[in-house]
Formats: sequence, structure tokens, C-alpha cells
Amino acid sequence: MSGRVLGRTGLPVSRLGLGLAALGRPGYINLGHDDDLGVRKDAATLEREAHAVLDAAYAGGIRYFDAARSYGKAEEFLASWLERRGLAPGTVTVGSKWGYTYTAEWRVDAEVHEVKDLSLATLRRQLAESRALLGPHLRLYQIHSATLESGVLGDRSVLDDLAGLRETGLAIGLTATGPSQRETIERALEVGIFDTVQATWNLLEPSASAALEAAHGAGLGVIVKEALANGRLTARGDVAPLQELAKRSGTTPDALALAAVLSQPWADVVLSGAATVDTLRSNLGALELELDAELAPELAQLAEDPAEYWDERSALPWN
Repeated sequence: MSGRVLGRTGLPVSRLGLGLAALGRPGYINLGHDDDLGVRKDAATLEREAHAVLDAAYAGGIRYFDAARSYGKAEEFLASWLERRGLAPGTVTVGSKWGYTYTAEWRVDAEVHEVKDLSLATLRRQLAESRALLGPHLRLYQIHSATLESGVLGDRSVLDDLAGLRETGLAIGLTATGPSQRETIERALEVGIFDTVQATWNLLEPSASAALEAAHGAGLGVIVKEALANGRLTARGDVAPLQELAKRSGTTPDALALAAVLSQPWADVVLSGAATVDTLRSNLGALELELDAELAPELAQLAEDPAEYWDERSALPWN
């Protein structure tokens, strides 16, 4: 897999990365997540399965791994894998996030799976937790789901702490979410302390394109999340035109959808959210695809109204 540097951070990354949202906890909003994990969902089983996916990712050339404090035991699983593999710091690039606290207590049927709090106290507590697990492997720390409404981009105490961390050599980023991603990214560029931005971009929700292009042009590394729209852009999903285009192209829907994101010149890393080795390998097929120019107009027609897209995403059930 060809690599690149993540914007001005200088951190080496692969074009395809692995997000651990579906690997560190028994419940998630990806379509078919319950089937992926199988009957046994105890922590030891999920750790073994996570290690298998991480092994396949590493063998496939993936060198960027993205976790968060709210992804259950994702950081813990990643840390134990790094130790088992004997990987020295810098062999791979690890990013994590602060701002949500996992509250489901390993229950799939929990009423609340995570609680958002973008306060200075949460930043300091969760940074210490992430560092205790990941140590010097942690190279990028991101605000989890920054929005204008949250006020975090105007919280001087938080921004000052983040700026101080950046001076120590830790790259600082943010993730955006919701129909106002563009405005959030534009505000982050004005703040001026961020090295990376991570946002949702996929064939159904491409509305942040201009803002991500601007961020890339300003020297920020751009990481794309939810490139498969939480499973909607896979064989399990509800987007029949994509499935037909994939069949016509002799590939899988997930590979075609990921290839469309990888073709964006401003996208440094595109995250796979695979929860199984087979899914990961199917995702890796995107790297072998060269998109036919005739497909572009048809793929562009898949875009939905952003408000409707985010309404549907918010209604997705856990598991």
C-alpha cells in the first residue's frame, strides 16, 4: 500500500486506515454488527477478534489506527496488540480521541452507550487514560465530534491546553459530525491550532468536500470516517444503485464506495471500520480499483440531502 505523510504533522500513514469503533465494544450502529461479532461477546473474545483484524490490517499495509476513549476497550485492545506484535513507537501511527465517555458497561441493550462532555476536565482525565494505555504510540489526539453548538472551539481553557500539548510534539486534531460539518471545519481553521481534521464523507454525504479541500490546502491532514455510511454502502445496505454499479464493475459495493473516497485528492487517510477479517480484506480491494471516469456521474447521483442523511444516521439502532 502506498503511504503518505499526514499533512504538516509529518506522521507517516497509509491511504487506508483502520477505525476501531466497531472492534472495542459489543454494541455499535454499523449494519449487521451483531452478526459480525457472533454469539460470544465477552471482552476476551472481542480482544482476540480485534487482534485478528489488526493483524490482517497490518499484513495489508495499513499503518494508521484510529481509536477513542468511548470505543469501549478499543485502546486497550490496540495496546495489547502493539505489545504482542512487538511494534516500536513510530512503526505505525496511532490516533485517539477525547470527549465521549463509554457508559454501556458492555451491554448491547444499554439505554445510553456514551456521554459527550468536551470540558477541560474531560480532556485532562481522558488524555491521562489514553497515555496510560498507549504510551509513546499515541501520536495524534483529537476532539471527538466537535460542533459549533458544543462551544469547544471557543473554550479558551481547552484550546490553551491543546496548544500546550501540541508544543510537546503531540499532533492535535478534531473530528466533525452532523449537517454542519463545513461550518465546524471552517471555524477550526480560524482557531489555527489543529494539525488534522477528521470528518464524514461518503457517496451519500459529500457536503463537506469544499471545507476538507480547504483544510488540506492549509496543511492539515485529512482523515475520512464513515466512508461506508455505517454499512449502508455495503452489500448489507439499502443503496441499490451502488450495488448495481459494483456488480457492473466486477467488484463489491464497499470496495467501490471506498475507492470513490480514496480518489479525492484531499483525502490523506480513509478509515475502514471493519469488524471482521473478511470485511477488512474486502475493504482492501478498494486499493486495487481504478474508477472508470464514466462512473463518476452515476456515483455523484447517490448523494442525499445532508439533513436527511444525518436524520437517518441518528435513527440507526445499536447492533
